[in-house]
Amino acid sequence: MANHLEIRNQIRRDIIRMVYHVQSGHPGGSLGCVELFTALYFDVMDYNSEFDMQGPNEDIFYLSNGHISPVWYSTMARKGIIPVAELNTFRKLDTRLQGHPTTAEHLEGVRVASGSLGQGLSVALGHAQAKKLANDTKTIFVLMGDGELQEGQVWEAAIYAGSRNINNIVGIVDVNGQQIDGPVEEVMSLGNLRSKWESFGWEVIEVDGHNYEELKSVLLASKNRSDKSKPLCILMKTIMGKGVDFMENSHKWHGSPPNKEQMEAAMAQLPSTLADF
Repeated sequence: MANHLEIRNQIRRDIIRMVYHVQSGHPGGSLGCVELFTALYFDVMDYNSEFDMQGPNEDIFYLSNGHISPVWYSTMARKGIIPVAELNTFRKLDTRLQGHPTTAEHLEGVRVASGSLGQGLSVALGHAQAKKLANDTKTIFVLMGDGELQEGQVWEAAIYAGSRNINNIVGIVDVNGQQIDGPVEEVMSLGNLRSKWESFGWEVIEVDGHNYEELKSVLLASKNRSDKSKPLCILMKTIMGKGVDFMENSHKWHGSPPNKEQMEAAMAQLPSTLADF
């Protein structure tokens, strides 16, 4: 079996190729979250082989910033949840792999349409409360982008979780400092994110989103906290476009596809013995 570094390289190859083939999609944030998705699906989450919308007795993942769907689709394919060949259908007519995940296509693992930013935390909190009512001890994970935190609904949900002590949820913020219109600090500064989340009643952990072992350790610990008196927020520092030198740290790759020359240059930087789709 391929090691995790090779799997991560292959997922990055998949992201670039999916977006290139249809000249549409969001490579930057997808590349930056590869370590997170690999850790969740290969090392951290307990989930059932057969998809159930309610997900009893399994950990649940919600993607709030749904535009980074390429990394999710590739991860599920490389884990064997969906066929690798299905990646060829990304963003095409009648595909299950829509640009933003939807439930209409009945894709395994997708429990809510996402991409309208700011809504994911609210949905995830509802599922977390449902698990509590069912005496289900598994964990809800939800990923948000830092630019997404400019949406007011996020903070309404955050204060609700803190006030209700919804402690079976792990909110993860992809802190890459970039959004579609430019650097987050220039578009609308978020200030001190640790202080903000703590003031809303959350425990906060900061982690390097590209240090695989550190990230995996934090995620595993988030499921097995001895003190679960608060909901948990992980501020995950990442680099937009990680792994492709000309894409790194640039908001220009938030939603822009590479041309043929750029695609080939990216592939040269991501060696893998796994088969491309």
